Amino acid sequence: MASPREVARGAPAVNSVREAVAELVDVERTYLMGNEEVHALDGVSFRVARGEYWSIMGASGSGKSTLLNVMGCLDRPTSGEYRLADRDTGGMDDDELSELRSRKLGFIFQSYNLIPQLNVLENIMVPLFYQDHPPEDGLERARHLAGRVGLGDRMDHKPTELSGGQQQRVAIARALVNDPELILADEATGNLDSQTAEEILELFDELWREGKTLLFVTHEAHVAARASHVLQMRDGNIEEIDVRDRAKEIQDHGIQGSSR
Repeated sequence: MASPREVARGAPAVNSVREAVAELVDVERTYLMGNEEVHALDGVSFRVARGEYWSIMGASGSGKSTLLNVMGCLDRPTSGEYRLADRDTGGMDDDELSELRSRKLGFIFQSYNLIPQLNVLENIMVPLFYQDHPPEDGLERARHLAGRVGLGDRMDHKPTELSGGQQQRVAIARALVNDPELILADEATGNLDSQTAEEILELFDELWREGKTLLFVTHEAHVAARASHVLQMRDGNIEEIDVRDRAKEIQDHGIQGSSR
């Protein structure tokens, strides 16, 4: 596998000095399709440091969805090592992985994945239901986050009573309720009109400004351009990692605040 190129624009990469939130070392994921082996990931290695904003790009079949599943502890590598929040996931059983997901990860999906029978407040609290010892202030957190994403007056509404943009805001609040180490977003603006998508991307910018660690899978170049790191996938390999100048991104997108 060719080594990925890192292109720094006006600032050195800080990936090597910040605390790693997630790290993959020679990760492979192989599937059997009939009698044929498919190498969805073929020796992938990189680390996501605290406070970074990553975009993952690649054509269909490049491995980006498999990569997201591995990083979300929804799938296991065939070989190699994946560490999340300084814990090696390789030796964990399903219950341990589930607990790790519920405490350390936040998920945002293209199709929102809200539970139709639950209202906004209840949907936001869903990740806490899977924790062995959920926080006592869970309801208070959910109320605060509903207000934070502009849905303070919609907390009793069901998903069918919300627009697509409002449903995605619920999904973002749900991803934040457990104060995750890493937020994983899969084509999070794919089902939204351009104006609503821009509003959601501005909310991501705000979360990044506050020091959240984000990883956003997208096929849209203008979405990826907002990130501090853009990783290009091709045939299960990392083709390139473009390390961008955070100061330039702040200027380009109107993000204010200091880096962490």
